[in-house]
Amino acid sequence: MDLPSLAVVLQAALSPNPNERKAAEQSLDQFQFAPQHLVRLLQIIVDNNCDMGVRQVASIHFKNFIAKNWSPLESDAPEKILQSDKDLVRDHVLVFVTQVPPLLRVQLGECLKTIIHSDYPEQWPHLLDWVKHNLQDQQVYGALFVLRILARKYEFKSDEERTPVYRIVDETFPHLLNIFNKLVQIANPSLEVADLIKLICKIFWSSIYLEIPKLLFDQNIFNAWMVLFLNVLERPVPVEGQPTDPELRKSWGWWKVKKWTVHILNRLYTRFGDLKLQNPENRAFAQMFQKHFAGQILECHLNLLNVIRVGGYLPDRVINLILQYLSNSISRNNMYTLLQPRLDILLFEIVFPLMCFNDNDQKLWDEDPHEYVRKGYDIIEDLYSPRTASMDFVSELVRKRGKENLHKFIQFIVEIFRRYDEAPVEYKPYRQKDGALLAIGALCDKLKQTEPYKSELERMLVQHVFPEFDSTQGHLRAKAAWVAGQYAHINFSDQNNFRKALHCVVSKIRDSELPVRVDSVFALRSFIEACKDLNEIRPILPQLLDEFFKLMDEVENEDLVFTLETIAAAFWKCMNSAEADEEADDPGALAAVGCLRAISTILESVSRLPHLFVQIEPTLLPIMRRMLTTDGQEVFEEVLEIVSYMTFFSPTISLDMWSLWPLMMEALADWAIDFFPNILVPLDNYISRGTAHFLTCKEPDYQQSLWNMISSIMADKNMEDNDIVPAPKLIEVVFQNCRGQVDHWVEPYLRITVERLHRTEKSYLKCLLIQVIADALYYNAALTLSILQKLGVATEVFTLWFHLLQQVKKSGVRTNFKREHEKKVCCLGLTSLLALPADQLPGEALGRVFRATLELLVAYKEQVAEAIKEEEAEDDDDMDGFQTDDEDEDVNGSDKEMGVDAEDGDEADSMTLRKLAEQLYNHQTPPGSRTLPAHSSSIIKLSPTALPNMLSREEQRLRRKSWRSYQLQQPLKHLNVH
Repeated sequence: MDLPSLAVVLQAALSPNPNERKAAEQSLDQFQFAPQHLVRLLQIIVDNNCDMGVRQVASIHFKNFIAKNWSPLESDAPEKILQSDKDLVRDHVLVFVTQVPPLLRVQLGECLKTIIHSDYPEQWPHLLDWVKHNLQDQQVYGALFVLRILARKYEFKSDEERTPVYRIVDETFPHLLNIFNKLVQIANPSLEVADLIKLICKIFWSSIYLEIPKLLFDQNIFNAWMVLFLNVLERPVPVEGQPTDPELRKSWGWWKVKKWTVHILNRLYTRFGDLKLQNPENRAFAQMFQKHFAGQILECHLNLLNVIRVGGYLPDRVINLILQYLSNSISRNNMYTLLQPRLDILLFEIVFPLMCFNDNDQKLWDEDPHEYVRKGYDIIEDLYSPRTASMDFVSELVRKRGKENLHKFIQFIVEIFRRYDEAPVEYKPYRQKDGALLAIGALCDKLKQTEPYKSELERMLVQHVFPEFDSTQGHLRAKAAWVAGQYAHINFSDQNNFRKALHCVVSKIRDSELPVRVDSVFALRSFIEACKDLNEIRPILPQLLDEFFKLMDEVENEDLVFTLETIAAAFWKCMNSAEADEEADDPGALAAVGCLRAISTILESVSRLPHLFVQIEPTLLPIMRRMLTTDGQEVFEEVLEIVSYMTFFSPTISLDMWSLWPLMMEALADWAIDFFPNILVPLDNYISRGTAHFLTCKEPDYQQSLWNMISSIMADKNMEDNDIVPAPKLIEVVFQNCRGQVDHWVEPYLRITVERLHRTEKSYLKCLLIQVIADALYYNAALTLSILQKLGVATEVFTLWFHLLQQVKKSGVRTNFKREHEKKVCCLGLTSLLALPADQLPGEALGRVFRATLELLVAYKEQVAEAIKEEEAEDDDDMDGFQTDDEDEDVNGSDKEMGVDAEDGDEADSMTLRKLAEQLYNHQTPPGSRTLPAHSSSIIKLSPTALPNMLSREEQRLRRKSWRSYQLQQPLKHLNVH
């Protein structure tokens, strides 16, 4: 396709007529691999005479094509782009990337990122020479733009992968220093100068993120850089040109320069300025940094903060970073000595006012209370919040330097309480009271342990907190509820005060203001945990539940969807906009991970409300679709977790959700084999919860695609035993859920299972492959036995099976089939043989099968009995069944688990989930539950939806942990056992 024809097709791709658009897309797909096609797209992108819409479409196709085809994922895969076309693209994209408008530069920047990550340094050895040359002529911006992408390639690389970055630093940093020096000396710098300095800062940040380059160990060179950073830090931001809009203002170029400078200095201080570092070279650097620069930076930071004391402007993120620096300085004697003379001004005139309710809070409270609530409980927001950083500073100060500071700070708070109490209603310092309550709540751990404050806490609550439950100011009612929750666990000398606090919190669940209701619900949990006599709660339980569910519907329904949309929007901002990606304080991938984890947390929290998943799906589908491709390699695990939630907790799996199946199969075939255990979970959900669609749909053919994937992986002789484990597990899922409907797949699956069994060395994989055969026997014993005999392996398989069943350790503990699930599978497989006609199973074999089954059932019964005994012991230890967060972590989240053998760890998780399931089952048998006959009633069967609908917070935490270890499903959750 020649250039004019290509332009016409691209123009058609913008047509409002869907048929024209589709035809254009098909035409582009048809010619995408033609010689020179990629080069012609680039020509259109850079042609100023071409329509901007056409250029943008060309840039998107150009970027997507390069992302998918520039570097084949398989080493032996054929190249789809001619080498001559690659050479032309590499030669010209560097020149054009700075000449096109910003809208197109974003796309070309993404292309450059793909090409650099693939080709440098092996296929593009002259790239660094181009950068060095252009750093010395008129193409400085382009060179910095490219160098930033190059530096980011190595930002998170391990030591052995960082070798190329040493040459990059050695050859470019002298030029960067020279450019930086010239830029700083410009008298009235323009915004373009800010953009250049910002790029230099980003390059420096990427280069020092994990380690200090050797070049900077030269004190003269490092001093030269630090002089410039301190210059930028001290220099006032130009007043002229600053946007008046707060959102635009914080993103203004010169404030970005200030933020990146503070970011770099904080990184140098916290990571490399620590004298405790053991590496002698790094220790020498830390000593030099502490001696010459740490104090100067501290002084500059204090001067910057003084701007807000006198009413000036400082972006929230800059304030947050500066307070982080100051918090890290408290424990260092030399730094604290420098801080002390200005500490009172800092504490009482800067930090405390940042803790108080302000105009922005009031505006958000009035205009969007749902957003106010979200921001208040969002850990991502805490990274940017001056208020959170102020609370951390005060907490660190009284923790590390409490002897000098705790008393005077509390006296300051007491004085605020006194002035508030004495002032007339119209003059009460409501916002200062809010800040004082926040401070008291933030210091609760310290105050609970320290006399004389410890013995005064109850009186403080009665005198200064309880009255605010009736305040005319909503934010004070909310703060009162929050503070009461912080102190719910103290020993009340008068239980009437505990009851009063509890009833105040309960009453505020019906408050007219949403943030008050939400804070009250969170506080209520603390009171329920602290309640020694549940009779305190029983009388108000009906109204409590009624109000709680009203609030839950309001927040978890409408607000949930809104929150997810907000997070999704932030995710797209991270992924789609290179500029937004680079402006993030953490790299785009990390920001995206944060968004996706937040989404997972929300999905987990509403798992018992399946109807919400229907509302959420349209928002999340575009994210899942894109991130299940190569675009999502850096966030693949997080996306798979979301897919797992959506396919497990939704009422049904929609056709739109089924469209993700081919993407996961394609990823597995191309590049995602390391994520096979994660992909296993949603594939199981598709088969077990969407069985009818899996069996009947032929376009695409899910059964065939599953076979193609499993057979390829299990036949691959280069794959280690532990890498193929999810494949036989998926065969199990098919046999368990598709009984009587996939007879034609039994022989192929058994054939590859037996073939892999012949060359398997690991006993755990042998057991898993035997379980596949057991599942096949359960599926259809006669068919399976005939196939094993046809393959000539029946005697061999059963001999191995019985051998594995009989193996024990020196202690007498069973070596194999230790988990309940494994015992259950073996039992069902073996008992299926007992129903065969006598001529198909010889008497000797029948006896062995019977004995093995009996031994398994006895072992299973003992295992369940032991689990029940342990559960009862735990119940005796728990006080009224409540545990604090700390106790939860000690019991189930201990670091000790990290050292446990993988199988033993999985068994522990499985046992814990099993106990929880059985506890729920004993309280309520859900519709559709199945059990074995009465004589085997200890083998309990839960329906697929029973457990998730009844999960408590602790069980949810366990389930979340289980996504990655594939302990989610209850043993044989879908087997119809009769």
